Amino acid sequence: MLSLNEIEAAAALVHAAMPPTAQYAWPLLSRRTGCETWVKHENHTPTGAFKVRGGLVYMDRLKRRSPHTGGVVSATRGNHGQSIALAAARNGIAATIVVPHGNSVEKNAAMRAFGAELVEAGSDFDAAREAAMKLAGERGLAMVPSFHRDLVAGVASYALELFRAAPPLDTVYVPIGLGSGICGTIAVRDALGLKTKVVGVVSTEAPAYALSFAAGRVVATNSADTMADGMAVRGPDAEALNVILRGADRIVQVSDAEIGAAMRAYYEDTHQLAEGAGAAALAALLQERDRVAGQRIGLILSGGNIDRPVYLRTLAGG
Repeated sequence: MLSLNEIEAAAALVHAAMPPTAQYAWPLLSRRTGCETWVKHENHTPTGAFKVRGGLVYMDRLKRRSPHTGGVVSATRGNHGQSIALAAARNGIAATIVVPHGNSVEKNAAMRAFGAELVEAGSDFDAAREAAMKLAGERGLAMVPSFHRDLVAGVASYALELFRAAPPLDTVYVPIGLGSGICGTIAVRDALGLKTKVVGVVSTEAPAYALSFAAGRVVATNSADTMADGMAVRGPDAEALNVILRGADRIVQVSDAEIGAAMRAYYEDTHQLAEGAGAAALAALLQERDRVAGQRIGLILSGGNIDRPVYLRTLAGG
């Protein structure tokens, strides 16, 4: 696990590139949930998602360790790729990003705008990751994983901001993709000596981490077909799972319909745009409304990057 000194050092790197994001207790949202509900607005970062924090730390340390790195490659559904593209450009390193076919058009455009070369391969994230590893060997590029201690240290900075700025929280709900966000939140909670419960959230259509948490070991799935592309992972990371098993209270599964309802709730109550994974924490809270009634709750709104046609359909109830 990360020490408080490590987390604060990573936060200093992050804050050299971006200010802390806000955390607000929205009254309409609190009325809807029956809790004092604090939202951590990671939709307000330079890439519109929390992942940028990890990329900034990872690429800074890669540049220091290997100053002559010729280029990096990584796989993504979008937010991790934007993070690596932005951070690589800041450090003068060329970035190649592999995405699955049919990936978000607008996330793809953003990655290119940040300077990345985009390659389409495979039908989902896990297939794209395999293609990226192959490309790393063929081109002599450094493979950037989607889960790494430096990435976790970077994204942990949002939890550090939240826990220090908000009143004491009873429970925090965190969406799980490959696990850096929830592992960072657990690390900060433990480093600060807090008693806050950390609850992971996955899609019913991509339940690998929930299945793995229940089994106490890595359990992969055959598909991850969910509108919440930030949580569309078939194969859990073993290191991340170990942290989650030790530090999470439970994992909640939410359906695409529940996610869509949470996206509409965010818009109605806060006028904030949330992508599928970004709204998942609220979906889980609404599912567990009676269980946590009256508590002070933290929600990680992990990102707001969603294609306009998809968002319009979701707002319309589709």
